[in-house]
Amino acid sequence: MSTSASKKTYHHGDLRDALIVAALEVLEEGGLAGLSLREAARRAGVSAMAPYRHFADKEALIAGVAAVGFQRFADLLRQADAKPDAHEALIAQGVAYVDFACARPALFRLMFGATSPNVKGDLALAGESAYAVLATRVASLAKPAQAADWTLTCWSVVHGLAMLALDGKLDPRAESPTVLVERMLRLLPVNG
Repeated sequence: MSTSASKKTYHHGDLRDALIVAALEVLEEGGLAGLSLREAARRAGVSAMAPYRHFADKEALIAGVAAVGFQRFADLLRQADAKPDAHEALIAQGVAYVDFACARPALFRLMFGATSPNVKGDLALAGESAYAVLATRVASLAKPAQAADWTLTCWSVVHGLAMLALDGKLDPRAESPTVLVERMLRLLPVNG
């Protein structure tokens, strides 16, 4: 890409987004090992130095990619939560959670691997937004004093099944991970 095209992209204000899209492509194709600022810049058609206008380092790019992942994830959870029956909405969220993990394993691992107690900014807000979809639904089902515990229980079930599926720890002859998560969530007496 020519210098004028690079500047045009930057002046349109979409260089950051273009770098994140490029980084998502790299991540989906080859995992985290292939992800670098240089490769994102190459795919976005800009100079190797251009990403530094928006990302201080690779870790900042990873946080940006993870934040976008959590935004997409939260959108899927909200769509699943639209069921009229509260318990069915909770189950639909669990299925959407596992589906997302299985469809985008590298992104899913990045999202949960990039988060740490000291993460701030867009990534922390995006992660909290996704968790809030679950917490709000569980709060509609559980006794107030037990809502936080039930939220953690439901999250543990769906996240655990998602990780077992990604790590190949589920019997391949058994039911699909989404069928399993649906069955597991039906066992939980969330309104207990």
